[in-house]
Amino acid sequence: MFGRECWYWDNNNVSDYNYVEPKSFTLPSPLPQWPQGKGFAKGKISLGEIEAVQITKFKKIWNCSPLFGKSKSVSFYKPDETPQGFSIVGHYCQPDGEKNITGYVLAVKDLSAIQKPKKSLPALEKPLNYTLVYSANVLYKEVGYIWLPNAPVGYKPMGFVVTVEPNEPNLDEVRCIRADLTEKCEACEVVFSSNSLFTKIQFQVWKTRPCKRGMLCRGVSVGTFFCSTSFMKGDDLTVACLKNLDSSLQAMPNLEQVHALIKHYGPTVYFHPNEIYLPSSVPWFFKNGALLFKDGKNNGIAIDSKGSNLPAGGRNDGKYWLDLPSKDVENRDVVKCGKTETAELYVHVKPAEGGTFTDLAMWIFCPFNGPATLKVGLLNLAMNKVGEHVGDWEHYTLRMSNFTGEIWSVYFSEHSGGEWVDARDLEFIEGNRSIVYASRNGHASFPHPGCYLQGSTKLGIGVRNDCAKSKYYVDSSSKYQIIAAEYLGEGAIVEPPWLQYMREWGPTIEYKSGYEVDEIINHLPSFFRFSVESLVELFPTELYGEAGPTGPKEKNNWFGDERW
Repeated sequence: MFGRECWYWDNNNVSDYNYVEPKSFTLPSPLPQWPQGKGFAKGKISLGEIEAVQITKFKKIWNCSPLFGKSKSVSFYKPDETPQGFSIVGHYCQPDGEKNITGYVLAVKDLSAIQKPKKSLPALEKPLNYTLVYSANVLYKEVGYIWLPNAPVGYKPMGFVVTVEPNEPNLDEVRCIRADLTEKCEACEVVFSSNSLFTKIQFQVWKTRPCKRGMLCRGVSVGTFFCSTSFMKGDDLTVACLKNLDSSLQAMPNLEQVHALIKHYGPTVYFHPNEIYLPSSVPWFFKNGALLFKDGKNNGIAIDSKGSNLPAGGRNDGKYWLDLPSKDVENRDVVKCGKTETAELYVHVKPAEGGTFTDLAMWIFCPFNGPATLKVGLLNLAMNKVGEHVGDWEHYTLRMSNFTGEIWSVYFSEHSGGEWVDARDLEFIEGNRSIVYASRNGHASFPHPGCYLQGSTKLGIGVRNDCAKSKYYVDSSSKYQIIAAEYLGEGAIVEPPWLQYMREWGPTIEYKSGYEVDEIINHLPSFFRFSVESLVELFPTELYGEAGPTGPKEKNNWFGDERW
């Protein structure tokens, strides 16, 4: 893993490069006094034999800028202001050019003497020594070093240590964790990658996350980084993450605190000014003529406002589906267009990162998803049918730190995928409430206005997602309903009957949508046609037909983590 390379490193004077040291991010408004209860927003979280605190203040160790190549610079930091009795588990890094530091590193305290009074290995131990993983130099004068702690038998390192001296770090710098208190983690997002013409060694730095994620998983990210000169996808990492062994999840918010979080942070969802197919509440959809169909039956049956007569539980077996009112009913087009005044966000509250964070997954329902618009170079090609389907469910997710109650990031769901956006990059509308933009016709969520292309942005070919403010909006801080919070225990939240409907909220698309796309391709200039044909696979699956969409509880992110 060891490598040496020619770099420009500067840990003192960076003014010549217009470098501004980033500061810890702060929200636009102060946090409120959260309602009292259990361990939420108390600053410390018990993970069983370990107590953890979240360190968000750092001191820079050094920053590096490659002398040659196209690699961007990166800075490494040591956690600062660690509370007495706590120890850090590694250092932190992030790319340069960002105004704020939004990451964290956990510091830990050994509770094993209290939790396990019998003979047992302590939860924390000093490393035996360190292995030099990477050094960077100018004219062979080494000025930056990255070290891996060598843990005692039965323990795991959590992160790396960075120095500007060639001597091994002090053994008191970090602590290793007893192996049974840890879980495997994986490299997820590249923070830095060297691109040097002078060596075959490629030094890379990644963010890490637990391999197993979701509301039933116990892995806890510690906020450190992973680095290597020889890492291959599929390799085991030399560092681990923590595991929450406290089954009570005492840091999760109680119901009163959940309501306070939603009212303080709930975003406003803006729909496009030219949006035709707006949201509604689920009961409004049912009361205005939505029908339940069963395989083999020609006629649908009316659905009561709560969805009590929908088939509940099981799995999506394709035997049932919902549809708009019959085609001969005048109300059909009215239902397709929704009714924003009735719309509300349906909130699923669940643990994340082993209960050190809370996810508020906010689902919004639209009775109908409109046709797509394809962008091919400078051409915008409006579809007549392609992309249409009945019953559109979209969502975004707020992730809150259970250490402080501070919003950490928002997940914007975008058709078959999505992205996490740090709080610093959100657009705030009032206090700490952000904005979510729903794309025209497709209702995918985005953090800022504009046109987002689903396809190849490099070639300018794909499906348009146009976002803008308008008079059509839903304020989720006041118009919401908590539909599930399993961790609160049975009976705390009464789930609505329609949530148990695991089948399709719209009929399977039967028209030959591919013909519409093919016809457009055939009318394009020949020099463009081949490129479009080769990129059709980048378009969403609904362009060529798909089964009707399923409801929130049937989605894999109901129990699992968001896809990213």
